[in-house]
Amino acid sequence: MENKKFSVTLKVWKQKDNNSKGYFETYRVEGVIPDMSFLEMIDVLNEKLIKEGKEPVHVESDCREGICGCCGFVVNGDVHGPDEHSTVCQLHMRRFKEGDLITIEPFRAKAFPVIRDLVIDRSALDKVIAAGGYISVNVGSAPEANTIAIEKNIAEKAMDYATCIGCGACVATCPNSAAMLFTGAKISHLASLPQGHPERTTRVLNMIKIMDTLGFGNCTNEYECEAVCPKEIKVSAIAKMNREFLRANFLSEYEPQLPQVFHQSSVDVPEDE
Repeated sequence: MENKKFSVTLKVWKQKDNNSKGYFETYRVEGVIPDMSFLEMIDVLNEKLIKEGKEPVHVESDCREGICGCCGFVVNGDVHGPDEHSTVCQLHMRRFKEGDLITIEPFRAKAFPVIRDLVIDRSALDKVIAAGGYISVNVGSAPEANTIAIEKNIAEKAMDYATCIGCGACVATCPNSAAMLFTGAKISHLASLPQGHPERTTRVLNMIKIMDTLGFGNCTNEYECEAVCPKEIKVSAIAKMNREFLRANFLSEYEPQLPQVFHQSSVDVPEDE
């Protein structure tokens, strides 16, 4: 098929920093090739702006292969663009046509302050992981994985949860800016494996506590997070996290006290077998 070039109009959110007032600026991009990725199209625009001595559109990216989770933003109102369960770096210009108006803006969430234009600060997700999303090894290297036999269905379920790339799409699409799917995936991944059991109780208590203090909202069972997740992680991760949290409160030597974020989440979806 011939890659006939076409032109599009971009309406891009511009903002100097989180404390500055943002606005939309319109650009015309010509010579767009259908096989271009969306980010390559922005590269073409930025090369033109730089040659003209103008400020480029600031956008974050790294692998551009749908793995790192860096490049997320909203395209025409859709988190990561119109393709289902994909990242914006995997979006191609064949999804658009001559003369289309494309509106681009950053992920909107209290926990994701704007750094510049489409670049946001997702370090809140890193803080949730730092609160317990790991397995501690006090000395030496990590134990050899094959020394502990794990049933195939359990290993596959843990791998499903582990595919989370931390892009923040679940937070951006949620009307409450909840990080329950992200946190649930991290907790469920480690809780499913025997290597994660020694810290199982403190992990879920600490991660939910820090999640509740970072500005993330409450889960009200909208299921929007599952609908946009690039790795198709199911809300069963939230259900498993809720059960882990209840278990931890019963077993904890501390006085059980449910954070507000848990009160508002009643997702109890049976886990996929």
